[in-house]
Amino acid sequence: MTPQVVDRATWLQERAALLVREKAHTRAGDAIAAARRRLPMVEVDPTVELIGANGPTPLHDIFEGRDQLLVCKHMWHRGQGFAGQCRGCTATVWNFQDATYLEGRGVTFAVWCQGPYAEFAPYREFMGYRVPWYSVDGIDVPGISDGWITTYLRVGDRIFQTYETDGRGCEVMMPALQLLDLTVYGRQEEWEDSPEGWPQDETQSWFVRDGRPIPQWTRLMSGSAEVGADCG
Repeated sequence: MTPQVVDRATWLQERAALLVREKAHTRAGDAIAAARRRLPMVEVDPTVELIGANGPTPLHDIFEGRDQLLVCKHMWHRGQGFAGQCRGCTATVWNFQDATYLEGRGVTFAVWCQGPYAEFAPYREFMGYRVPWYSVDGIDVPGISDGWITTYLRVGDRIFQTYETDGRGCEVMMPALQLLDLTVYGRQEEWEDSPEGWPQDETQSWFVRDGRPIPQWTRLMSGSAEVGADCG
């Protein structure tokens, strides 16, 4: 199935009508962001330590001297090898690997993984990730264990949680989805409101190919090796 074919004048008229809705959507998003900036904040325990590349790391140190911290949580399936790790988390983190522009605005970016550091460290190396990863394995602290994308503000020695989101809120980390939304067939997922006959995949298999999250194949083709007693 394909869209209806029309002359250019008709297409431009239809495009202009949609543009009005797109601009309204953009303005609505700006208004929501303005409200988000006005949310109150809640203090979190600054004595919490996460395990990172340098061992136990105080929460203050994860800020790396900046005033703001944005973290993305990554699930971890113990003993499942590299190929068995979460396809959604892989897509999320793979789509955002460089925090240069965040850092330019005083925001540090890090990944908080639910597995033990010693187990996921080889996976981080295999995937070629350069942003810091920390283990939240066994940590159940309000404001630390909640949310999948969470933001914090450091004020002197005090640390505050300012925002969190999960579910489809994590799509902000996945520009590939927004780009697919611009294409005629969209994401091709079963929940989308598409014309009858449009391709849709109920299994969301586009996240995985031949038993692996798709980004892993780029690493294998580049020569990265799977290592680690519990991961490979």
